[in-house]
Amino acid sequence: MDNPVLSPDTVRTTCPYCGVGCGVLATPGNDGTVAIAGDPDHPANFGRLCSKGSALGETVHLDGRLLEPRVEGKAASWDKALDLVASRFNAAIREHGPDSVAFYVSGQLLTEDYYVANKLMKGFIGSANIDTNSRLCMSSSVAGHMRAFGSDTVPGTYEDLELADLIVLTGSNLAWCHPVLYQRIAAAKVKRPQMRIVLIDPRRTMTADIADMHLPIRADGDTALFIGLLGFLAGQGALDRAYIGQHTTGFAAALALASPCDLDAISQHTGIAPDQLLAFFTLFARTERCVTVYSQGVNQSASGTDKVNAIINCHLATGRIGRPGMGPFSVTGQPNAMGGREVGGLANMLAGHMQIENAGHRRLVQDFWASPIMAARPGLKAVDLFKAIGDGRIKALWIMATNPADSMPEADRVAKALKACPFVAVSDINARTDTTAYAHVLLPAAGWGEKDGTVTNSERRISRQRPFLPLPDKAKPDWWIITEVAKRMGFAAAFAYQNPAQIFAEHAALSGVENRGSRDFDIAAHAGISARAYDELAPFQWPQSRDAATTDGRFFAQGGFFTGDRRARFIAVSPADTGAIDRRFTLNTGRVRDHWHTMTRTGKSARLSAHFAESFAEIHPLDAAGQGIADASLVRLYNAHGDIIVRALLTDRQARGSVFVPMHWTNQFSGSARVDILVTSRTDPVSGQPALKMARVDIEPFAALWYGFAVLRDKPRRIAADYWALAKANGGYRIELAGLHEPDDWAMFTGELFGCGDDAPLLRYHDARNGQHRMAAFAGDALIGALYIARQPVAVSRSWASEQLSQHFPAAQNRFQLLAGRPGGDMPDKGAIVCSCFSVGRNEIAGAVRGGCRTVAAIGEALKAGTNCGSCRAEIRGIVDANLVQAAE
Repeated sequence: MDNPVLSPDTVRTTCPYCGVGCGVLATPGNDGTVAIAGDPDHPANFGRLCSKGSALGETVHLDGRLLEPRVEGKAASWDKALDLVASRFNAAIREHGPDSVAFYVSGQLLTEDYYVANKLMKGFIGSANIDTNSRLCMSSSVAGHMRAFGSDTVPGTYEDLELADLIVLTGSNLAWCHPVLYQRIAAAKVKRPQMRIVLIDPRRTMTADIADMHLPIRADGDTALFIGLLGFLAGQGALDRAYIGQHTTGFAAALALASPCDLDAISQHTGIAPDQLLAFFTLFARTERCVTVYSQGVNQSASGTDKVNAIINCHLATGRIGRPGMGPFSVTGQPNAMGGREVGGLANMLAGHMQIENAGHRRLVQDFWASPIMAARPGLKAVDLFKAIGDGRIKALWIMATNPADSMPEADRVAKALKACPFVAVSDINARTDTTAYAHVLLPAAGWGEKDGTVTNSERRISRQRPFLPLPDKAKPDWWIITEVAKRMGFAAAFAYQNPAQIFAEHAALSGVENRGSRDFDIAAHAGISARAYDELAPFQWPQSRDAATTDGRFFAQGGFFTGDRRARFIAVSPADTGAIDRRFTLNTGRVRDHWHTMTRTGKSARLSAHFAESFAEIHPLDAAGQGIADASLVRLYNAHGDIIVRALLTDRQARGSVFVPMHWTNQFSGSARVDILVTSRTDPVSGQPALKMARVDIEPFAALWYGFAVLRDKPRRIAADYWALAKANGGYRIELAGLHEPDDWAMFTGELFGCGDDAPLLRYHDARNGQHRMAAFAGDALIGALYIARQPVAVSRSWASEQLSQHFPAAQNRFQLLAGRPGGDMPDKGAIVCSCFSVGRNEIAGAVRGGCRTVAAIGEALKAGTNCGSCRAEIRGIVDANLVQAAE
């Protein structure tokens, strides 16, 4: 990739989405726009960006931003808001003790923000009641690393993914959740076709497009699979006895639970056919250069820590760790989950990868901070923390950069707890989220493009997030907000930072205190860094101690673990109980390609909303038939905790007996799609991570009397429908609707939805007998809105209708064509968007196939589809294949 000639205004920064940590070139324009490109010099992505990263410039506008402090819903000065937070926390501590207060923070924070928040809570308030939303995604990896290595160490690097001869992807839809890593692997496989890729997942996700083998594992079957693999390796003589003897302990106990390898028994636990198990086990045994990549499908389980250790056991037993192209590799979900772990962001950790239960570590940190008190025991983990809020033990709570009213399990119970909490402060960039609704104090934080600090990606690489936009109105960086509260609580001397460089320098210095190789995390080479050097800091991978020679960035090839005897621990684990089989469905939750968490950023982009504009439930067609569910109809999922209504997406990619629903939709974007209200609060007993992928639900059709689709210029204030889902479109919004009862007056319903008065007459079409109603309103030549109603899901091209918001309608003919709901001959319908990067639709791709394009590469040359992030290539391949088959029939 050619290096671009950079504008003097271009800023090198880092993407705020997943844990890949891609470098970004951001160039603000004089007209308020921001041009975004991948940084070809950044070693995480070498210029690649995914669809979300490419669209970052579309998400930095100030619509919906929280721009001033608010107290009890009213604008307030910073002094008033900060004084109130400090006084309420101090009062709770005086009356009820340090453990009556809590922080709930986020992998969206920069390391400097995270550091001062942990310093304040653990070293000056004296409680460890600070936990993070990383508890929901990465804490089982942390716990597994700690049990095996004695430290939270990711041994390998991204380069290993390109050097490996075998990549095992388990519980990871890399194509959608970490697209740039997926593209690095795909490119490596093109160069070395002998590379083999195995996908282990209950669903046949888009990642299967590059897989040589897909193992459709039963939910929570991973532990049994890797226990079986360990037994097979022993039986085949594929163990590295020298490595086991020199660098590990506990192997005999672990092997005792794994032997003998009984393929039929393993098949019963995993749901994978014995011949598939044998093929995978044989491939693993014969391939030395092997990396096992795992993510939320492993971690988000009541047995997640055991799954992690079952994977690590196989790599320790073969000595395949810390060498090029070998090792277990945990990929993080958030941009700074790793940075949070480095500063002790979890309730059971201390800064610098030190352990809160270790008296020597507590003394070291307390002496370094010169703090008056140090938390002496782990605090409440996320699920227990919100239970404590609900039962009144927590009197004051500060939530930073996260949305627990949507993302926590049993989310309705969490919302109820927030409502009952005596004092809730929320730092956020958005004025309205499902969580800010419960805040007594709202603190306007800096967003991406305004922030200044560092993040750490999944391969331990620290990169700068640099500001290229001014702070809007009264917004402030999180580190500043936290330190100002700390000063008002009486700790001014310890929090007298003037800039984030000073915080980073302190963080780096702490990492080197009494270390000398006794701890994995060490960036003491950057202790005392100047503000100028910090501004110019290039991406680097830790460890970087003051004295150690440069390494290749890997750990443990020659042992040197961080346990007391410097040996790794094999952990003897047993297969997880996958639960009794019943008629209910196993609910799996996760991400989609173009959205992120609760859509507070991606929901602002029309391009990112085009691929999936509403939530959905992936159901196997045979399961759907048994429930009387038709494709594209609406379904209700329910259990004892609540219910949601989403669109049915029938696909044989989904295993029978399971259903997948994305995690992103909130009350800001849909009337009833907060999927985590259905997830139980069951947690892993070691890590405290909730089992977000193992809820049991019932499914039934949602018996709507009518369905609707609308495009409208302005966001509606009220939506009088039993079902609705709102998404951004170019020039306005698009909305799906459905109801159990017809409105008395469709014209009145339409006027309220569009927000137009009597001075904007409606163009109407009614067919009451067939239940069809179509209405449109105009202001001059511009479209205010168009609404289509039918008794079945409305057959109107969503992409075409959404484009009409930016069109002009001077003539009656154009207006009636709009009402008809279909484009004219001069206005081709591109169909549902497949490639978000270039807004290429399904119909355009099918047309190109009919025009002679027979491959994904040919489609790329003709339409550009799939040539940027590449996340849509599997879908393009499916459209190409389907049209070629159709043509041959």
